[in-house]
Amino acid sequence: MASSSAEGSSPEIRQQQFEQGVAISLHLWQSLTIAVQNNWGGPDSSDKRDWLAGVIVDLFPSFVDLAAAASSTTNGSNTQPQSEKLPDEPVAEDVEETLLQVMFDEFEANVDDQSEAQVADRIMKCRTQCAEGNFALVEELRARWLDTKGKKVVAQAAADPDQDTDWESGSDDDDEESGNADVDMDDAPALVPVAPKEKPQPEIDEDGFEKVSRRKR
Repeated sequence: MASSSAEGSSPEIRQQQFEQGVAISLHLWQSLTIAVQNNWGGPDSSDKRDWLAGVIVDLFPSFVDLAAAASSTTNGSNTQPQSEKLPDEPVAEDVEETLLQVMFDEFEANVDDQSEAQVADRIMKCRTQCAEGNFALVEELRARWLDTKGKKVVAQAAADPDQDTDWESGSDDDDEESGNADVDMDDAPALVPVAPKEKPQPEIDEDGFEKVSRRKR
């Protein structure tokens, strides 16, 4: 097992670990898992999840690029063109908005359980730890993902609206062969498919990006 503390780890290793942390965080996001299992994003729903991981990673400057920029500055040869300026570190709200926007645009789903905040917080913690060469959280997430791999998400109905969705082992051979386990959507009130005709007109901000419309609880 890799060490959870890797002082002096290379920028490439830190970047790789961070990217894995993002990808695993999305695979553990139950709302997104339900959307993928039910092909809400079409037949390439799984590919869209992988694409989303890349979108989230690209919000952050690469550790490799940061190291190169720091080295150039130290050597007094900071000649990086303005057009190649590294992006600023995003805040958790930026990650949340991206998650919600992609869920709405690509999977036609509204996430009403605030789970995107938990995912964003987890990603930000991965970022902080990986910057320090500490991969403990990434390894913890990896262990959780390996434990749930091969299982399906079943949305449980409960009197308590804050009750978490459970992971349950898939026992149906057909489900295992198809890789697309059934989910009882009547019991998943927190994740609501959006009919295309109900989509509001996108609101464009001053930078030309669509704003995320949050549904108030």
